[in-house]
Amino acid sequence: MTTSTEAQNLRDLARLRRVRDRIDREYAQPLDVEALARGVHMSAGHLSRQFRAAYGESPYSYLMTRRIERAMALLRRGDLSVTDVCFTVGCASLGTFTTRFTELVGMSPGVYKRKEAQATAGIPSCVAKQVTRPVRNREVSARDADLD
Repeated sequence: MTTSTEAQNLRDLARLRRVRDRIDREYAQPLDVEALARGVHMSAGHLSRQFRAAYGESPYSYLMTRRIERAMALLRRGDLSVTDVCFTVGCASLGTFTTRFTELVGMSPGVYKRKEAQATAGIPSCVAKQVTRPVRNREVSARDADLD
């Protein structure tokens, strides 16, 4: 690999980290791949390909995972409705939120709220966040098998 190619790869990785950090910070804001790409002077297609290569998922998937993680924390608190949580974390559609939540967590947001609000009572939030982190749907069965 040439020095200029290595330098370009490092610049691309730095831009990808900026995109990931922006998603982490602004997950509740209306974000789309085009806006994220404009922010780092890349095309949406190039950003999507590079992001997937670097992090193993698309920018949209990463954004939804961050939203679902935050939603899980809000649902564990138990003081907000599923609809309120959906809009608080930046989702515009309750149906899309519920579908994605169920894919990542393995149960609907309503079931999760009822189940986890009692299960994490008294556990420090930093510990609860780690043990309740969402997983991909293909991982749910493996995780559940380990708990039996």
